[in-house]
This record gives sequence, C-alpha cells and structure tokens, in this order.
Amino acid sequence: MSRIANPGGSLHNRAVTDAREQVRELAWAAGFDLVGFAPLRRPRGAERLLEWLAAGRQAGMGWLRDQAPDTLAPERLLPGGRSLVMLGLGHSRDAFRLADGSRVARYAAGRDYHNVIGRKLIRLGKQMARAGLVKRWRKFADAGPLLERSHAAEAGLGYESKAANLLHPRFGPWYFLAELLVDAEFEPEAATNAVSCGSCTACIDACPTQAIGPDGVVDARACISYHTIESREPVPRELRAGLGAWVFGCDVCSEVCPWGARAPSLAERFGTHAALAQAHAADWLQLTEPEFAQRFEGSALRRAGAAGLARNAAHALGSLEPDERDRAALLSALDAHASELVRTAAAWALARRYRDDRGTLAALERAAAREPVDAARDDMRENFSSPGVAT
Repeated sequence: MSRIANPGGSLHNRAVTDAREQVRELAWAAGFDLVGFAPLRRPRGAERLLEWLAAGRQAGMGWLRDQAPDTLAPERLLPGGRSLVMLGLGHSRDAFRLADGSRVARYAAGRDYHNVIGRKLIRLGKQMARAGLVKRWRKFADAGPLLERSHAAEAGLGYESKAANLLHPRFGPWYFLAELLVDAEFEPEAATNAVSCGSCTACIDACPTQAIGPDGVVDARACISYHTIESREPVPRELRAGLGAWVFGCDVCSEVCPWGARAPSLAERFGTHAALAQAHAADWLQLTEPEFAQRFEGSALRRAGAAGLARNAAHALGSLEPDERDRAALLSALDAHASELVRTAAAWALARRYRDDRGTLAALERAAAREPVDAARDDMRENFSSPGVAT
C-alpha cells in the first residue's frame, strides 16, 4: 500500500529494508507525499474506459480514443518496462476567486503543476538510476496515455470516486497523480482503502450541469472543466448558465466531497500565479495570443488558449452582478474581438446580465445583424427568442 511522507510532521528516520523502501525514501526526498507500486499491464479499469469511449462521453477529446491502444497496453510506452511507480502530491488550498468573484479551479491558481511535478519526476528517476534501482524509466504527469486513477488505485494511493477523483483519507480529492514507468519489477502491496464513497451522492447532487450520472460516470459533454479547458467550441447554450462564475475548471464535486473537508492547507507549494493576483475576468477579454502567452507563462491556464479563456471570462461575467466596467468590456469584445467564439459568449453574457438595459439590447441587435459567421449570428439571435432574455 502507499505510505505518506512524514504523516505527523515528524522527521522520517525509518531503516531502509528493501528496494521499495529505497524508492519511497527517494520519492519523499523529491517532494512527493504518496508512493505506491503497480504492475505495468492492462489497467483494471480498461473495460470501463472502453464503454465510456463507446458512449462518446469523451466529447471532443478525440485523442483519448486515438491513444486507447497505448492506454490499454501501457507496457508499449516503455519496452521492457515492468512496473509503475505511482506518486501523489497534495495541492489543497482555500477556494480561489479573482478580484471580481469569478473562479479558477484551486489546482490551477499557482504555478503549472506539470512543470513542478515534471522536475520532481526527473530528479526521482535520475536518483533511482544512480542507486541502481532501475536502468530505464519514463515519466508522466497527467499528459500521457495512462489510465492514472486505475493504476494509482491498484497501487493503494486512493479510492476511485463517483466524480472520477481519487480519494485519500488525508488529502481527500486534492492531490495530483504522477508516475514513473520503470524497467525494474517492484512487487505490489495489497491495497487497503480507508475511504470510499459508500452511499454518498453529494458530488452527483451538486454538479451544476449534471455531468455526473447516477452510475457515478462523468460525461465530459456536460462537464464544466471540459468546456472551460479542453473545448475550442462554443459552450452549448443549455449549459452556459450552469457554468456560473467558473473561468477555468471547476471544483464543485471536490468541494462537496466529505473526504476533502480536512485536507491540509498547501497553498505555499504552488503559490498564486501573478496573472491571477488581483485580476478581473474582464481583463482577459481582449488579450492577443502573444499577450496571453506572456501573461500566463508558467500557468496551467495556458491550456485554454487566448480565445478560450476570453470565452470563459465572458460567460463568467454573465453570472456576476451588473458592473459598468464589465459591461464596457463585454461590449468591446462583442464589437471587435477577432474570434466569433468570444463574440458569441459576450453577446450571451450581455443579454443575460444587462437584459433590462435598452442600449445594451440595441448593441446586441446591431452585432447580430453584422455578424459574418452564420452559426455565431444564429446564436446571438437566440438571445432575443424570449423577450430579450438569455438563458
């Protein structure tokens, strides 16, 4: 099973007894909290993944289907590989909001975890090789064809929840997964789960867009995180109000999970990225690609792209209290943004938030009349289908 580095905050001075213990010591020294071992073979959740893909629940993430052959046979990723060293790194912190009240998922508020974890993995892999524990290794951190949660659960790092999180008794759902594929064999230990979902349906009940089915399966087609991070398309109209103030990602299912309530505060591990400190969503409506890349260097928010983040910001502004600064920013985006994705989102937000303002409604009508993209024009006109009220 996995073990926690310094679970009580005291120094760790246990004798090293075998190769697994040596790996644990090195992993803890590299900064990881959880360590476990799993065989490099077909994941236990393989059939569930195939059913999920067959149902189209991956939405526009076609690469998940394309990568399935490697995901189902992870030994192909490291010829001669024998084991997975599964690792966990806690990231729990208080709920994060921008200055205007719009929200960013907690894990994305600081430095990009891919970079932070990647450096730790490189350190660990090199030290394992120097110690003669492995000869060859390959790292992954949430960016490769691995069914991470399935392997991590087998390694004893946690319990696969109904919200597709991995739950741990100390960190709840608030931790990252990472792994090293290695050419050495580390015998797995019997996994014992001190947590489970039981009959709890808090995440299912709380999901604003009903993305979590009664069977505990997440459908990306309705998921806020998918639409604000991965999707490059307009958010379906029926989901926009459910997005609420989320600009990037969503924490609702984790926030309501009873197992996450007592997670330690680890905000200092990743800090707060400068682009998010004292920021307003309206600030992000007109960023060019170069400006976006520079401002969000070292931030997970780069994943959304400039237009995607501006679309998200517009939707979030449509769920906040009316504000003249926001109204002016949305009108400017409606009038001049190069992407129809953003123009459409700005129109929806203006119609929803300023529906009683005649000047705003007149501007929306003019924008729809001149919109050159048919789909965007049709979407804008939908805002007037029920006496000028957007839904």
